[in-house]
Amino acid sequence: IGRYWPGTSPLHRMDARAKLLLALALMAVGFVAQSFWGLAVCAAFVFGFFKLAGIPLRSAFKSIAPLAFIGGVTALLNVFFVQGGAVLFEWWIIRISEAGLWQAAFIACRLLLLLLGMSLLTLTTATLDITDAFEYLLRPFRRIGVPAHELSMMMSIALRFIPTLIQETDKIISAQKARGADFDSGNLMQKAKALIPILIPLFLSSFRRAEELAIAMECRCYHGDEGRTSLRQLTMHGRDWGFVVFSVLLCAAIVVLRCFGL
Repeated sequence: IGRYWPGTSPLHRMDARAKLLLALALMAVGFVAQSFWGLAVCAAFVFGFFKLAGIPLRSAFKSIAPLAFIGGVTALLNVFFVQGGAVLFEWWIIRISEAGLWQAAFIACRLLLLLLGMSLLTLTTATLDITDAFEYLLRPFRRIGVPAHELSMMMSIALRFIPTLIQETDKIISAQKARGADFDSGNLMQKAKALIPILIPLFLSSFRRAEELAIAMECRCYHGDEGRTSLRQLTMHGRDWGFVVFSVLLCAAIVVLRCFGL
């Protein structure tokens, strides 16, 4: 997540604001859906948009691989803590029921679709376009004190540094392995201790990059949104409004499915 896949597909050419609303609609659909039928509708649209963008699903799954651990842990917790239906396995205080397995599968599919939806946004939209769209959509809330420009700047920096930190981590791991470090053998506690030689240099590198960025912004007389104008003006076209209407209809369809218990 955070890397841009260059292309000329209709999804790449779409206005960033429309794509941001579409991504939010897909995420809302994933949260609202209460059955596998609802998730199936969401999955059909997500995979269809990846096909429209010309992005292989293999690359999409690879982009969310670092976050797959969260989905695995969440699903595992549901297996042990959700009870109901037939008991499939029981030992001491551990009980695995049929309802727990169904709930774990449902949560795993939901998180997978949410991550793919967010990955679709970052793969088809440049970071600066995402932040410009985010700031534009938050602009009406400035009247109640919401710092739209500052929030968009924070999001831009975060998205920009995700790939950088991943590359930095790979370099540190390779350097430590060249010095004889072993990250694969041993028990869980030993593997956790082996991460210390990675985390400390990574934190130091992050703080150094943050300080360099702060100094560069100060040298360029950056003072937030005060007196700033935008070099690129966002323009909505007919196809962009069509995707916005489609996002609204998609959310409405899932709400209807939920009302009918599907």
